[in-house]
Amino acid sequence: MLTGRISFSASVICFWLVISGARADALEHMEGNATASEKPIRQSQSLCAGEQEYVHKRKQVVLESLNNLGVNCTDTDSVPHITFLGSGGGQRAAVALVGSLYQMKQDGLLDTLLYMGGVSGSTWSMTSLYSDPQWSDNMDQAVSRLSGPGVELEEALAWLDERSKEEHFSLTDIWGVMTSAGIMNQLDLRRLSDEASRNATNPYPVYSAIEKHCFTDGPIEGKWFEMSPHEAGFTELGVFVETSLLGSRFESGELLEVKPEMDMVKLQGVLGCALAHEETAREFIPPWLDGNHNSAAEEYLRMFNVLDKLIAMIKGTIQDPRALSDLDKLQKILQDKVNQNKTELLESKSSEERKTLFKQWSLELVVAVEIWSRSLEDGPFKTHVSLLTKQIIPLVLKWEWGTTGNFLYQYQDSSIPQCLSSKERFHLVDAGLLINVGYPSFLGDKRDIDLIIAPESSAGNMFETLTLARDYAATLKKPFPEIGEEILEDREWPNDCYVFEGKEKEPTIVYMPLFNRRNCKDAEEFKAKMEEFSTFQRPFNQEKIEFLLETAKTNMKNNKETLLREINKAALRRQNKSHQDASVCKLKSVVTQ
Repeated sequence: MLTGRISFSASVICFWLVISGARADALEHMEGNATASEKPIRQSQSLCAGEQEYVHKRKQVVLESLNNLGVNCTDTDSVPHITFLGSGGGQRAAVALVGSLYQMKQDGLLDTLLYMGGVSGSTWSMTSLYSDPQWSDNMDQAVSRLSGPGVELEEALAWLDERSKEEHFSLTDIWGVMTSAGIMNQLDLRRLSDEASRNATNPYPVYSAIEKHCFTDGPIEGKWFEMSPHEAGFTELGVFVETSLLGSRFESGELLEVKPEMDMVKLQGVLGCALAHEETAREFIPPWLDGNHNSAAEEYLRMFNVLDKLIAMIKGTIQDPRALSDLDKLQKILQDKVNQNKTELLESKSSEERKTLFKQWSLELVVAVEIWSRSLEDGPFKTHVSLLTKQIIPLVLKWEWGTTGNFLYQYQDSSIPQCLSSKERFHLVDAGLLINVGYPSFLGDKRDIDLIIAPESSAGNMFETLTLARDYAATLKKPFPEIGEEILEDREWPNDCYVFEGKEKEPTIVYMPLFNRRNCKDAEEFKAKMEEFSTFQRPFNQEKIEFLLETAKTNMKNNKETLLREINKAALRRQNKSHQDASVCKLKSVVTQ
């Protein structure tokens, strides 16, 4: 009787281990292949076969790296699952990510990474890094590319002209080409799925976005969207398509028409378009509207903000002093219009009358751009501006971002929320609007992460990405390390490194604020540095880029021993897991004989 219970218990435990994906690579590989051959949409909480294969190969690289560091690791089963998560934060985050990785390479730590995840600004650098199949061995080139020759406006316009012929042309295309050309200094025309056949030289990349309508009105399970070289889909719902099919036409789970996969330029626009959300209207509020603005006012401010930021991006593609001066004049024209006190015009007006006024003022901003454009001196710059305004203005008025063919349209499954299944298109935008670090893709059993290295380059409240991720995990009942409320007392002037230790299933998080007590003498300097390197501004000059690179490198260098200690702990933890799993299955084998 006792034997029967032991046998049953051991069987259940081993079965749980298999379905959780802890030690079932071969079984999942078979399952993934079978699913892929039967249906274009894969519905599962396990890794797809392609990612499993890549991770298996990458573990060989990690194993060798750990042994070189003196970390006791005997085989790939005992290799800890370590991920590096880049935060949002525009160009500040993009540059800091490269600096952090450069120093990790110098310290022999880069090849300990199994995964790399990014949101928003950090994805700009990720897409640039992965344009080199051997980037982990070429970090000097990655650094030099940040300061390299930019992309000419003419080349960016040629790319836009081609995209404008496509069905899903939106402001995302504009933002993508401007960040690619003006900040990352390259137009990368490859596709994410092109990386699916690469060797395991680099950590496996996972990019994150959110679905705009579900973010606003849907359940939490429909918000987070991830993309890798093999699959794209909703993390919590566990529904995915091959990345090459993202944007194709689907209905009721059937593939109706294959459309071209977006290139990395557009992908940068999808992943890093914080302007897409209404919250951006609150970034700048003129004094006359402060505390007295409504939805109509926000649309007006949103119009100003997107025009102002796009002008700043265009400056990054231009060298001609005369053209730069003309763009400065346009920015001042728009700023003067928004700052002009119109309080008296709003007094004693009804809600509808106010709405009409704000729409009129929004159109006045557009008219101001067109008048400025016509006033330019004849020449190539005027021609380029004319083409650009022709592309931008209709899209700004329409305010459409991240339009993508919805592979879940009319998909028949009760787990799929209506905000996804009811529309032929969905809208993928910047994940930083939900959580400015890509924790959701790396929580739980699917990737079974032991250690997260999280340099923090976000603006806003320090530790907010951690508390938001903690609350997200709690809602979905996923393990997350404890974040004590007392830590929030450091918000105005944080330390350079914090370790939030996972106890059992929770990953350990090494959290490293970019600006901190070691590089800022007090809270005032910390605040000043965040303002100096604010998210939305003209592309950084060489001096600012070098300062950020050195700051990120120094942070990593200063905390090398902490990282090594936590890597050692992660390896020990993974070995214990491996031994426990083996013991349970051995017990099952003995009992059932």
